[in-house]
Amino acid sequence: MAAEQMADGRGQGPPGDEYQAPPRPLDAIDRDILRILQADGRASIRSVADRVHVSRANAYARINRLIEDGVIRGFSARVNHERAGQGASAYITLKIVQNSWRTVREQLKALPGAAHIALVSGDFDVLLLVHTPDNRTLRELVLTRLQAIPEVLSTRTLLVFEETDLGRRPLTDDL
Repeated sequence: MAAEQMADGRGQGPPGDEYQAPPRPLDAIDRDILRILQADGRASIRSVADRVHVSRANAYARINRLIEDGVIRGFSARVNHERAGQGASAYITLKIVQNSWRTVREQLKALPGAAHIALVSGDFDVLLLVHTPDNRTLRELVLTRLQAIPEVLSTRTLLVFEETDLGRRPLTDDL
C-alpha cells in the first residue's frame, strides 16, 4: 500500500478496519459548527456560516473537512421506532468466542433491526440494540438468528419499556 494512501486516511489497516489518520484538532468555530449541525442536520451552509460568523465558502470547506476527517459520520433522520412499526426494542448482551469480534460484528450488522453494536468490557463482550415490529419477531431474532452464530456463546435480552433519545445533545468542551 502506498504511503500517501496511509497519510491521507484512504488506506486500510487490518482487514475490516479502515485506516484513519489522526484527527486534526478542532477549533472553536469547528465545535460551533458541530453544535449547530447536531441540533439541525438540515441547516443550510448559509445559516451555519451566518451563525459562526464566517463566509459561506469557509463554512462549506470546514464542513467538508469534518466529513473527510470522519468527525461527521453522516446525516440522518431521528426515527420514532414505535410509530415506524418497530414497537419492540431490546438490548441484547452477548458472550462471544475470544478473538471473534470482527466476524461476529459483520454478522450482527446484517441482522434486521440492528441499531447499535458495541464491543464492551465486563461480564459480556458485545452490546446490541435492536428494534423489531413485535416481541414474536424479537424472539425469533434471538433464538433463531443470534444463537445460530457459532461464535456466540450466550445471550441475555433486556427489553426496553421506555427510552429517551439524547441524540441531539450538543457537543461539549468539557470532555
